[in-house]
Amino acid sequence: MTAPAANSSECTALESAGLKNVYYPGNDIYENRTHSYFSVSAQLEPYCIVQPTSAEEVAQIVTTLSQNTTRNFAIRSGGHTVWPGAANIENGVTIDLGLMNKTTLVPETKVAQIQAGSRWREVYGALEPYGVTVTGGRTSTVGVAGFLTGGGNNFYAGRRGFGCDNVVNYEVVLASGKIVNANDSENSDLFRALKGGSANFGIVTRFDMQAFDAPDLWGGLVTYPKSTTPQHIAAYVNWTDNIVNYQDGSAITFWTYDPKVKDIIITAAYEDTTGTVAAPAFDEFMAIPDQTSSTMRIDTHRNLTIELELTSGYRNVWYAITIKNDIRIVTKALELHSQFVDDWKAQSPDGDFICHGILQAIPTIFSKHSDEKGGNMLGLDRETDNAVMFQVQLMVNGVEQEQLGRERMVAFREAVKQYSLELGGGVEWEYLNYADFTQDPLRTYGKKNVDHIREVATKLDPAGIFQSRMPGGFKISKVA
Repeated sequence: MTAPAANSSECTALESAGLKNVYYPGNDIYENRTHSYFSVSAQLEPYCIVQPTSAEEVAQIVTTLSQNTTRNFAIRSGGHTVWPGAANIENGVTIDLGLMNKTTLVPETKVAQIQAGSRWREVYGALEPYGVTVTGGRTSTVGVAGFLTGGGNNFYAGRRGFGCDNVVNYEVVLASGKIVNANDSENSDLFRALKGGSANFGIVTRFDMQAFDAPDLWGGLVTYPKSTTPQHIAAYVNWTDNIVNYQDGSAITFWTYDPKVKDIIITAAYEDTTGTVAAPAFDEFMAIPDQTSSTMRIDTHRNLTIELELTSGYRNVWYAITIKNDIRIVTKALELHSQFVDDWKAQSPDGDFICHGILQAIPTIFSKHSDEKGGNMLGLDRETDNAVMFQVQLMVNGVEQEQLGRERMVAFREAVKQYSLELGGGVEWEYLNYADFTQDPLRTYGKKNVDHIREVATKLDPAGIFQSRMPGGFKISKVA
């Protein structure tokens, strides 16, 4: 351990309280953990990083920092949120849950007890020997906690709803340091609020998820030239409307500017959770010509999420909005993506950037499954039409390119939104897990759910510790 940084009384207070894993700049563990954030934008430098090993240690950290110090703190699970300050902090302390990464299956109930510092590759790997899985992330290095408290889109959503809908119990450290369980019969208001309500109530230290028997999946990645765009758009719109009839498939289509080929290519991730090879629901996709590569195969849930890993080492600006499943709006969104890429290429100083435009189906059957399991905070039950999430990921080098990128991405986002509204195809909901800090996803959950989140946050954290002292992420106190 190296010498404490200046103004780090918070860190010495943690050590004085008996916490063992407190690391300072210059220490190998500190440096490795800092550089393990997916996005360079998120690789901030706190005064120190503290790594608890239990809920009790998390409680000790929270009470020490909130009662005995004045600096702010951050909480980190997987560190995959891309914008600065979401799960890290300057001039403060980062609570890094990375050592709390065990998954235990309770055989009698098939409940997977998942510690909050886990990443999905670890979870799936622990469950594979039992022939079961859970509705977790589709990219292996995504952290469990952010994914589940933000909703959690997954390969199984057509059959089982969002990841949060399949959590049966949360273990939570409150601002007071008290450790509680939240489930259908105990702290049920908190149980529901955590299903999309993000980091507004406490620190979740364990997620108990309902696991289920699962065969290997049929899945992989197929690439195509951008000339097949019209066929992909038509197939995707039809696919989205048909999910209610075939609930065991998943399709995500990427339009990606690849700096190696200096052009946009199309990559489609197809998955069938029953392991059925090329079920008829995929026929329209399978008929698209000119495939340039394919990895379609039978494989494990874990391996398919490893394959969907995104390229790290860049600064990232993302956004996501939702539109009705209207071929005109989807087409316009992708035309704007192509124009954005051309404009960005013209000004890029190094030509080294990636820009994904991504389609993800959000049919009404997702929220019907959510309702069957008690409901969540997302507010998608208000929607009567199938929708598509349009996500854009811009990956660049350098602070100046990131700043310019955010300005242009905001304009891009607003252009898509405006076009959707003009055609009567706007959808209010924004997915918190992909949202930029220039967005306000909690507000899009609807008044009833916003009020519930606010009430539970105020009840459990009357001093507003998790609103003001832990400022990262999206805060209910900032929703008008």
